[in-house]
Amino acid sequence: MAKRINKAIELLESKETVYYMGAHSGHVLTYEQGIIDAKTWADYINIGMEHGAFDMPGLDNYIRGLIDGGPTPSGHKTPAIIVEAPVEGTSENIVRYNAWQFRMILARGVHGIILCQAESVDAVRAFVESCRYPINTPGVGYGLERGTRGVGGHPTASKVWDIDPENYISKCEPWPLNPDGDLLLGVKIESVRGVANCEQILTVPGIGYAEFGPGDGHMSYGIRRDPNKPLDPRIIEARKRVKEACEKNGKFFLGGGTPDNINNKIDEGVHIISGGRQDTAEAGRKYTKRQMPV
Repeated sequence: MAKRINKAIELLESKETVYYMGAHSGHVLTYEQGIIDAKTWADYINIGMEHGAFDMPGLDNYIRGLIDGGPTPSGHKTPAIIVEAPVEGTSENIVRYNAWQFRMILARGVHGIILCQAESVDAVRAFVESCRYPINTPGVGYGLERGTRGVGGHPTASKVWDIDPENYISKCEPWPLNPDGDLLLGVKIESVRGVANCEQILTVPGIGYAEFGPGDGHMSYGIRRDPNKPLDPRIIEARKRVKEACEKNGKFFLGGGTPDNINNKIDEGVHIISGGRQDTAEAGRKYTKRQMPV
């Protein structure tokens, strides 16, 4: 039986690798697709709203389908649902002006949010604070100020989490900052400026994981991405810096994997695997002798 609401957190807490599916745009957000995806092979579903539509009614219907099609074989009500928010994490003001996005997304009952284009400590701090209720205080005074999320969305979100609304206010907290929290917050570092600041960015309490985004990273470095050529040394170094900053600050690292290299990625310390391939997940789970059912 499931020990946590958020399947991804339960796996990371158990030192298991997490596998996700879902494109950066074009994910079909309908009740019918939710029914289908409820039985996904993936541990979490990435909902790409950075480039896809900011579709709150669609997300509501999709999650309703996930619930009606569930639970997962692991006993979770749904797979973890993580949304890429449209706002850019380039400055504190931009994040605070667009904090309404986090409120809308969280009120749907999702299990996490990724801040894309993370470039500054203040922007990332504002992101974490915008996702928290002010009554919750772990980390406050130690790198964070009080949260700014208002009440009102918790009655709808708590139904998705299948807990009492007041309990939701306590449980919708960033993990591992709050060990009892079931909210997973991540950052995507994908620019020259973001990489330059990554060591500082990843000191922010409340961030659970980070990735280096190679697509936008190539563009920011002025490099045309060619899958038929070896990676440019600048991209290799950028990924290395982000990963090392994660390790230094106790954050989990997200990176790509294939069936051919998944064992090496796991041994390297990649904790969350992108790529959206079931055969990669199957190979990785076999390698780590995963006990939790899909």
